[in-house]
Amino acid sequence: MLTKKGKYGLKALVHLSGLPVGQLAFVNDIAVANNIPKKFLDAILGELRNAGFVQSRKGKEGGYRLARPASEIKIGHVVRVLDGPLAPIPCASRTQYQRCEDCDEATCQVRHMMLEVRQAVAEVLDNRSLAAMRDADNDDFPVELTSQI
Repeated sequence: MLTKKGKYGLKALVHLSGLPVGQLAFVNDIAVANNIPKKFLDAILGELRNAGFVQSRKGKEGGYRLARPASEIKIGHVVRVLDGPLAPIPCASRTQYQRCEDCDEATCQVRHMMLEVRQAVAEVLDNRSLAAMRDADNDDFPVELTSQI
C-alpha cells in the first residue's frame, strides 16, 4: 500500500510538473495547495532532491522545481525511492529480496501470487511518467475498475 509519504511526494511532483518550465514553487504553496503538512513535505522534498527528481534554491527567490522533464520521471522510480520495494512481501521483491523462513519458495502459492501482484504493479508504475499522471483525464478511468470501488 502506498504510504502518505509516497502519496504526498507524488502530489508534490504533480504540482511542480504543472508549473512553467524552470519556475520555482515555495514549499508552503505546494503544501497548502495539496493539503500536505509543511514539515512532512520539507522532508519528502529533501528525499526527492537527493534522488535527483527536484532541484531547490534557497532564499527569498527560492523554492523547488523539477530537475528534469516530467516525461522522463517514472512513477515506479518515485514510489521505490519514497516507499521502498513494490512487492507486497519481501520474498517477492526484486530489489530487496529476503527469503521467508516459513515456506518452500518453489511451492509456496502465496509467494507465487505476490510475484504476480508485484509484476502487475510494476508494469503500471514503471510505464507511467509524471507527465502522463499529470495529464490523465479522470474521465478515462476504466469502467470495470470504477464499479469495484
